Amino acid sequence: MRFAVVAFVLFGLWLLLSGMVAPLLLALGALSSVFVAWIAQRMGLLTPEAHSAHLHPLRCLAFIPWLAWQIAKSNADVALRILIPSKGISPRVLRLPSTQVSDLARSGYANSITLTPGTIAIGVDGNIISVHALSREGAEELQSGAMDAHVSALERTP
Repeated sequence: MRFAVVAFVLFGLWLLLSGMVAPLLLALGALSSVFVAWIAQRMGLLTPEAHSAHLHPLRCLAFIPWLAWQIAKSNADVALRILIPSKGISPRVLRLPSTQVSDLARSGYANSITLTPGTIAIGVDGNIISVHALSREGAEELQSGAMDAHVSALERTP
């Protein structure tokens, strides 16, 4: 059952993104979707045990606007630092603790850090994420733990 659902979702995504409706292209899109689902099944990725974390779907929907706001704020901050040189930059590398239970959520946290302009996750070692921040204020905001808490709230342990 999971195989069919994954193949159908992949084909739907392919159709949505490509917009191709010629019969040959539809057949090739369906074939490639089934092929990718088959590979995922052979790799053992379609079992419930494949992922140690389950995410709350509604919390994920609420997280997206919050992250978009963080990206917009950081983007404005970086733009101001470029346009107003007196604001200056004070680059630094910091090590942040990660409170996420699963590797999936920890990866989401590191990617959320990287998505916000002015910060980039440069390494993950266990529960510690190394981050390069462009400014002291950006580093302090990450050290406050707000983003860590938002990402941790997405997790639902089975």
